[in-house]
Amino acid sequence: MSFEVAQALVAIGGVGFSPAAPITFKSGIVSPVYCDNRRFPFHPAEWAKVIKAFEAVLASDNVKLDVVGGIEAAGIPHSAALGFAMKTPSIFIRKEAKGHGAKKRVEGGDVSGKRVVLVEDLVTTGSSSLSAVEALRAEGAIVTDCLAIISYGFAEARENFAAAGVTLHATTTFEEVLKAAIEAGRLTEPDAEIVRDWLRDAKGWAARHGFAATAQGASV
Repeated sequence: MSFEVAQALVAIGGVGFSPAAPITFKSGIVSPVYCDNRRFPFHPAEWAKVIKAFEAVLASDNVKLDVVGGIEAAGIPHSAALGFAMKTPSIFIRKEAKGHGAKKRVEGGDVSGKRVVLVEDLVTTGSSSLSAVEALRAEGAIVTDCLAIISYGFAEARENFAAAGVTLHATTTFEEVLKAAIEAGRLTEPDAEIVRDWLRDAKGWAARHGFAATAQGASV
């Protein structure tokens, strides 16, 4: 199922590769690969594979839950679809509290004393996910698990999740995505190795490849 999700990502154009013209993340990291899981709702057949993969991960890892929670904004469609498929209540967590009304971050229902599984589309460092965990715990929720379609697999993310006492479950890996992209003719093996080099050390990648001072890619 991991490879099926990877194939789905490639099929919908949810992963872009640009080793020769890398993009720049908001964090300042220069990258030869970009993942856009927001495309899934436009492709329901492929999206269904993601939701089924979420269910399979929960079952195989024996994760118990009472509520599914999605992080604003990219995580919300996936959490809502998963909750609907599992006939389980779903809520969403704002990035920050509204400046008016109830000024809440957790929207949709009372999570006090309930086991909430967080849903993300993509995990980079885990900071947005763990901010949502804090918001949920502040409302009395029990949060020990986070689902993601995919994670970059950075050591920083692993350390951050471990420190927060949260287990990250991803439906696929970038190695699977690279294999799927090569199989589909979207990527060459030499370019895949460039991406692997970035995954091993994203912060140092630009300097190693001569992009540190010259990267002109879009900021995402």
